[in-house]
Formats: sequence, structure tokens, C-alpha cells
Amino acid sequence: MTNKIRYISIDDNPVDTLLLQHFAAEYSFLEHISSFDSPVKGMEAVETLQPDLVFLDVEMPEATGLEVLKFIKEKIQLAVFITSHAEFAIEGFELSAFDYILKPLTAERFAQTANRLKDYWSMREQSRSYQLLFQNDSITIQEGYNKIKIPVQDIIYLEAMQDYTKIITPTKNYLTLTTLTAMLEKLPVGLFTRIHRSYAVAIAKIKELKSNELLCGDKILPIGKTYRSAIAQLKW
Repeated sequence: MTNKIRYISIDDNPVDTLLLQHFAAEYSFLEHISSFDSPVKGMEAVETLQPDLVFLDVEMPEATGLEVLKFIKEKIQLAVFITSHAEFAIEGFELSAFDYILKPLTAERFAQTANRLKDYWSMREQSRSYQLLFQNDSITIQEGYNKIKIPVQDIIYLEAMQDYTKIITPTKNYLTLTTLTAMLEKLPVGLFTRIHRSYAVAIAKIKELKSNELLCGDKILPIGKTYRSAIAQLKW
């Protein structure tokens, strides 16, 4: 990974800001530019500093994090909410937030986000030159004169990452420049099911099913509330 992800944070709580910086410092690909306790100053800084990533609280004086993201979303690549308010998660994802973390922030939870950020950033440039070709039993990723053929039966699950979709197979992962919704529309009917805003799984790869998560391949994935009743009726 050659290019670092340059980030700022906007949070009126200085303790939470310091904790974020402490955890982020463990990841060399995250470059801290500045932090702001004022949403207004943070929005102004986006114009001048041009960060790739903004970490945001939700409840702040002057403006909420949701209002801030509405204002800056066209000027940044990524936004991650870190907040005590779970009730705004859906609205956050509707604004294309990359992730939504509940406080108190822990090293383990931050590591999940950091690793997803690293995967996304390292593959996004490469994926822009890809051309996807869908067939009944395979997906062909064409890059220039090179072609990679992925049998549909090899796909374990799909993960949404902004306007990209990550394809997870037993041997390699691929990031493609297409949304998860668009990809599911082109894949064979009945082989995949959406379990979360960010995940769709190959039904045949499900190993264990619980009320709010499932084991697919060797990965435990969350089941979103709106998908739980449909998932409970799956035959696998």
C-alpha cells in the first residue's frame, strides 16, 4: 500500500479524540492531519486540507455529524462515524458512511474498521481499470489484456464498500467498481442472499446460522435487523 489515507477527526469530546488518535497511530497507512472540536471549523478544514477520510461524532454543538457529512460528502472519499448514538446508524449509512462505530471505542473494534479501510484503499486504484463480464456460472474481471475468471461457485460472500464490491473467494479477494445491489442483480437468482446492508452471502457456503449472525466459510458476518426474518426462513 503506497498511498496513505489522510484523515481528520471532528468530535467535541477531547478524550474521545485522543483515544482515536492513539488507536489510529498503530496503523502506518493512516496519516493524521488535524482534529477539530467544532463542526464548523472541521467543515472549513475539509476545503483547505482535503483529507481522504473524516472521523465524525454525531451529537455536537453547532451541527450534527450527519449534517456535516451532508455538506462534505462530495469533497471526501470516506467517512466513519464514532458515536454513542446507535439510532442514527441507518441515516449514516444512507449518507454513504464507510462505517458506524459505537462508543466507547475499543482497539478491537477500531482494528476491524482499519483493516477494511486498508483493503478498500489498496485495491480501489486497481479496480478502476477493471471491466466486469457476467456469465451464468462465472464472473470475468478483465484488466487490459489480462482476464481473471472467477467461478460463481467459488464466491463465499460479497461485501459492499462505498461504490465498490469486494468479492471474497477461498484463495483471493477482488474489489470491483460496482455496487453490491448492481452485482446481485446480475448474479444467478437463488444462489446469493443479502444479510446486511454491507454483506451478501452464497447460500451454499453458510455453515451456521444464529439470530443476529452467521458463519459463512470461516468468517462470522452480522445479520441486519431488516433481514433477520427472511434469513430465518432460508433453506441451506
